[in-house]
Amino acid sequence: MGDSHYYSASPGGKRRPGSARLRVGDLDVELATDRGVFAADEVDFGTRYLLAEAPRPPQQGPLLDLGCGYGPIAVALGQWAPQAPLWAIDVNPRALELCRANLDRCGRSDATVCLPDDVASGVRLTAIYSNPPIRIGKAALHKVLGTWLGRLTEDGRAYLVVNKNLGSDSLARWLNQKGWPTTRLSSRRGYRILEIRPQT
Repeated sequence: MGDSHYYSASPGGKRRPGSARLRVGDLDVELATDRGVFAADEVDFGTRYLLAEAPRPPQQGPLLDLGCGYGPIAVALGQWAPQAPLWAIDVNPRALELCRANLDRCGRSDATVCLPDDVASGVRLTAIYSNPPIRIGKAALHKVLGTWLGRLTEDGRAYLVVNKNLGSDSLARWLNQKGWPTTRLSSRRGYRILEIRPQT
């Protein structure tokens, strides 16, 4: 299958369309999925935990779903902040196709779904929500986070969900060392929700 990871720009494998249900608080939606994207069979616990426990998005955007996959976070943000400009980015074209379809179905056809390089350099973000692709490796992850955290507005916030076994605590230390004040908001079943403020 070659380079078939969900975080690949060329996901391998024959397509196998499916669906996954997202139930969080007052939100209950069916999302289109497919082989070659993260958590295609069901919305993963980390994503559901982030959406359930992190603060609801501000009503003024722009908001960003970083590493959107097929779009569960983007869909939730779009429903909870219906007037806020919304961006969803990923390197996986199959994921972007699905995310676009899911946002359209949920009434957010105005959201921008694109590759990371397609986000204009002047866009500044009020909030970032992400279940980041930890498995791309530490150096690559640090580069991705450094790029997007640097786009937070002065009063912006980022919320990440990371499993302890995949390095959540060392990631929090690195963020603090690099000048992004980072706080653990919650912990459950080995997952941490981290709140990150802009560099000062």
